[in-house]
Amino acid sequence: MTAFTLSLSAQTWESVKQSREYLYGEGWGNSIDEADKQALNALISKIAVNVTSSSASKDRSAINNGQLDEQSEFQSTVNTYAQATLTNTERIIIHNEPDAHVGRWIKRTEINKIFVSRIAKVKDLVQSALRAEQKGKADDALRNYYWALTLLKSVQHPNEVRFTDDDGTERLLMIWIPERMNCVFDDLEAKVAKRTGDDVELFITYKGKPVNSVDYTYFDGQQWSNIYSAKDGRGVLELAPGNQSKSYQLKYEFEYRGQALIDRELESVLNIVKSTPMRSAYVNVGAEVSSPITKSTEGRSFTSTNAEVLKSPATLSDTIRYMPVIDKVVKAIQRKDYVSVRNLFTPEGWDVYQRLVQYGHARVVGMPQCQFFQNGENIMGRGVQMAFSFSSGIRKSFVEDVVFTFDKAGKISNLAFGLGNTAADDILNKGVWSETARMALMNFLENYKTAYGLKRLDYIRSIFDDDAVIIVGNMVRQSVMTHDKETGRATISNNQILKKNRYTKDQYLNNLSRCFASNEYINVRFANNDVVKLAKGGELYAIQIAQDYYSTNYGDKGYLFLMVDINDPEKPIIKVRTWQPEKDPNFGLYGPGDF
Repeated sequence: MTAFTLSLSAQTWESVKQSREYLYGEGWGNSIDEADKQALNALISKIAVNVTSSSASKDRSAINNGQLDEQSEFQSTVNTYAQATLTNTERIIIHNEPDAHVGRWIKRTEINKIFVSRIAKVKDLVQSALRAEQKGKADDALRNYYWALTLLKSVQHPNEVRFTDDDGTERLLMIWIPERMNCVFDDLEAKVAKRTGDDVELFITYKGKPVNSVDYTYFDGQQWSNIYSAKDGRGVLELAPGNQSKSYQLKYEFEYRGQALIDRELESVLNIVKSTPMRSAYVNVGAEVSSPITKSTEGRSFTSTNAEVLKSPATLSDTIRYMPVIDKVVKAIQRKDYVSVRNLFTPEGWDVYQRLVQYGHARVVGMPQCQFFQNGENIMGRGVQMAFSFSSGIRKSFVEDVVFTFDKAGKISNLAFGLGNTAADDILNKGVWSETARMALMNFLENYKTAYGLKRLDYIRSIFDDDAVIIVGNMVRQSVMTHDKETGRATISNNQILKKNRYTKDQYLNNLSRCFASNEYINVRFANNDVVKLAKGGELYAIQIAQDYYSTNYGDKGYLFLMVDINDPEKPIIKVRTWQPEKDPNFGLYGPGDF
């Protein structure tokens, strides 16, 4: 049977080479895989030449501003499709191992189809950017727009790709995407809120409101910085000693090459396609302290909407009791006299505090304007913002809300990085749930993200069920070969699938321990949450989260799914945890129906 198949395949291969209906490539090697890779590369090369010669010159000129290397660059972008899904190529094994000879071919009429999936990805990124704009997440909007624009440049006729926006208006994406990016830049405004020595605090708004999140670099007087992150309107600059400039130059980040590492297709295109300059990304910020910034907008971790949702605000006497305690801690951090406030903490609270002030170069930003809320026997204080800077890494600084928890004796029993306003709203606005459940879920997510940042392995161990389902996924290409029974012709399809790695609790924690040891810092941010209460198990909730993850030399964006039991609000237990870099093309995101 094998010889029969090979004989027919060889005969088929000769007919393919002689026909003008196909483009083909062939390769040789010690193994089938080696020969197939050669054959695919040869085929892709011919596709690149064919597509380039048949594409209108105006398309290529528009992409590269008329540079002389326009055709060679486009051929290089077509080569990136070797790493994408080429479902309409076919393969035959002309000679088996150890002297393998493999042929690959495609019908000329099928060539256009290799661009379809990439165009679909472009439009999906644009939709994500529009949603991010609506939520005030300038960083997500700019990243998704720029990635969409870059991928668009690698398709055959980029100037013909259209998109229908929410108003029903049809847009040419090559023109519209840069326009949208410029609108985002124009709607961002940065002002100096305070300068202490060589440290500058920024207040950044988007459409007149504190920006939920945005990333930037700046010129410190000697060189450009690494990426800094602002949250809920607050960012920082760390200037070179003696810098007395009358203005500071900022560049809002939009390329996000570091985060593209998780998507090989996108990474390869970003590495080949020339960067698109965005002059609107550069802004000058006057060095003078801006007076319009008021105490009512400084340091608030909760919006007025958040505060109205919670029905158990602390009493005035509680505010009078706890605000001076927070003030003492803030002043101790500012003076770097950390141990002077040891008596204000419980033993567990003191351990978290020590980890927090050692989490990079920690300092308070803004003027704390705290709100206090009852949570069982505890009091929660929200409204302190801190910046954390690090000596190395693709990101140098993060701004976080810090939430204080006071026990019934008035001691600080815990500190946590607060959720951003968007993520908090997703939970607090679930009016059909009890306030106890909403507060428990918010506290759980805040403690969860904090534990990863402060490397609290013991705490993470305590919140996972011993039999928890833990799945970490990554997207891979899987080749599936089928044979035609009549001709013996082999057809190979390269499908993108989610490879699922399942771990026990101990395996996961051991991997996490190694991750903690090898990184100076880890920072986790939740863009938004989709929370559903499950019918079974009483207070059992399913949470789908868009998560941004940063460590010393790595960053990614993916989707986290948690199934958490909060029947005891003080002791939440994770029953299921999954993570995947993107939606699986077959089933989308993990959800409660999968477990």
